[in-house]
Amino acid sequence: MSRTGISQVVIDKMTLSLPLIVLGLLAMGSWWLVRSMPELLSATTTSTVRQEPDYTLENFSLRAFDATGRMTHELHGEQAKHYPASDELYIQNVRVVSISETGSRINAQAMQGIATGDGKQVTLIGEAQAIRPALGELPRLELHGERLLALVEEHQLLSSDPVKIIRDQDVFTGNSMNFNSDSGAYILQGRVRGVLAPQP
Repeated sequence: MSRTGISQVVIDKMTLSLPLIVLGLLAMGSWWLVRSMPELLSATTTSTVRQEPDYTLENFSLRAFDATGRMTHELHGEQAKHYPASDELYIQNVRVVSISETGSRINAQAMQGIATGDGKQVTLIGEAQAIRPALGELPRLELHGERLLALVEEHQLLSSDPVKIIRDQDVFTGNSMNFNSDSGAYILQGRVRGVLAPQP
């Protein structure tokens, strides 16, 4: 067979196999496209969360009630901005009132506050204070600090910063605190000091 005949056979075989090669390339391209599509969709959905506030409140008051209609807590503020990315409410001049089932009441306030979207936690920042009026045998109690964390449903106040507690005429200070408004018990840790007034 001459060289011309051999080259003609090779060209004929390549011409017959060309459609198979094209179909194979198209199949690989489709497979790659299907695998890449979910990643592209998830990347676009996660980047759409807003970083700026979606609404603001002025001179507002929010109240929560239990199943019997009893008010459990109330949140006041001069101004608030809600950030959907963290689902938090940033409040100026915040005041919190919490009332337990036993009738124990806490009135707290601070220059700023950060409340979670479900309202179960409020962080009081800047000249924070909480007052529990006297109830039965429980004396009046004042808590002072730069940062207090209020766990509303648990009726607890926590602080990892230095605090001062005034119980009637007695004064206590500590580096951190865990206070339960129902029982009136508080735990001070770190460098703890106390000044007890003489009893009448």
